[in-house]
Amino acid sequence: MNTPMYDASIPVMLHMLANLKKILAKAERHAARNKIDPGVFMNARLAPDMYPLTRQIQIASDTAKGCAGRLADKKIPVYKDNEKSFKDLYKRIDKTVAFLKTCKPHAINGSEDRTIVMQFPSMTLKFSGMDYLHRFALPNFYFHVTTAYAILRHNGVNIGKRDFIGRV
Repeated sequence: MNTPMYDASIPVMLHMLANLKKILAKAERHAARNKIDPGVFMNARLAPDMYPLTRQIQIASDTAKGCAGRLADKKIPVYKDNEKSFKDLYKRIDKTVAFLKTCKPHAINGSEDRTIVMQFPSMTLKFSGMDYLHRFALPNFYFHVTTAYAILRHNGVNIGKRDFIGRV
């Protein structure tokens, strides 16, 4: 039996965004407790050519809302990408969660064969809904959530696999 598109997308992203918010809260407490300027975390990166924490969160958010919107055939909200603090990142995650919750199962289920076209400056990508979800959106979403986790872990925040996976 195949997993319905809704079940394979929205609950998964909601779960991981909740975990990401908890991880950020641990980082914020760690910064306060250790008198670390929160900007250090906001601008931290794993490698010089990788995006910093803030951008990782923004892309995870964009991927989640883009996935939900494309699969539900809804207008995707645009955010300004101007987050500079933990509070700003929490708000962004909250806005993303609120949008995901507007995408109902009846709008997403059956999107397996919907044509999804993504236009980038240097290329156009075309997928079926199923391929878009499993070969692009979810891997991209997990990449940026994982990278945000790794940036914080690398910078001394006491988080582990249980924080990443959360309650199952």
